[in-house]
Amino acid sequence: MQKILQLRGKRMPKPSLNESNTSNFVSGHVGIVGLGLMGGSFAKALHEGGREVFAWNRTHATLELAMIDTVAGELNDMSIPSCELLILAGYPASAIEWLKEKAPLISTGTIVIDTVGVKRAVCQSGFPLAKKYGFAFVGCHPMAGTQYSGYAHSRASMFRGAPMVVVPPEQMDDIERVDILERLKQLLAPVGFGSWMLATAAYHDEMIAYTSQLAHVVSNAYVKSPAARHHKGFSAGSYRDLTRVARLNPGMWTELFLDNADNLSAELETLIDNLQQYKDALDEHDEQKLFNLLAEGDHLKREAESRSA
Repeated sequence: MQKILQLRGKRMPKPSLNESNTSNFVSGHVGIVGLGLMGGSFAKALHEGGREVFAWNRTHATLELAMIDTVAGELNDMSIPSCELLILAGYPASAIEWLKEKAPLISTGTIVIDTVGVKRAVCQSGFPLAKKYGFAFVGCHPMAGTQYSGYAHSRASMFRGAPMVVVPPEQMDDIERVDILERLKQLLAPVGFGSWMLATAAYHDEMIAYTSQLAHVVSNAYVKSPAARHHKGFSAGSYRDLTRVARLNPGMWTELFLDNADNLSAELETLIDNLQQYKDALDEHDEQKLFNLLAEGDHLKREAESRSA
């Protein structure tokens, strides 16, 4: 499979499903593991779209709150087999642990996805379990979020227009990938994703190290300057943009960073090398060198924007 393939509004053949393999679940039933920002937003969007949502959450008070107007019931050993779609919206380790424990209860033909920000660790466990028990596991990463966490900050419109990165098993042929993607798009239609992109787990983790994880590290390190305490009155849009994701969930991001340590460390090394060049130019008071560095960055940014337009 190619590292990446983008699909935007492309008509696809209707998948042919083996009805005898899908008779155990109930059409439209969705199970969500974890009602944080991601899981809660999926729950609200799918509920508004007419899906019957069942959920499990570590903190029962959050589940009770969600059951007031969004969640139909608890996701447990009785309701798991009825789910046509299962969404694992927890941390990497907890998502894998839940799937290992509950895999025997999942109906044949059910699609299981995760929303974890790294893919190699989760897919390495999810793919073999799916093959063993007869359901489909597809790694997913919705490319949307905020600096806040928790069910209280979730909203039905969170993913509207956002890209969805999909990591199917690499041994699938092209027809199987099209079938599983089309079915997933139908199941998640109420969520409103703007584009769907296929990638390998390895390529996903390489790109996310740069586009997301590095940004969180830089933002988190940036606010450690003593000057940060006195920024009020001296800061505007650039400060706000650069520091937005300094506010984060340390437990979750520690796990994500360590699961992708090789790629993130490589990106940090590149950044440190680049920053050193700026520092050297300043220390040497080298006007031409500094001008060239700034012009190069400006050019690369404009070039990247023109390619994505």
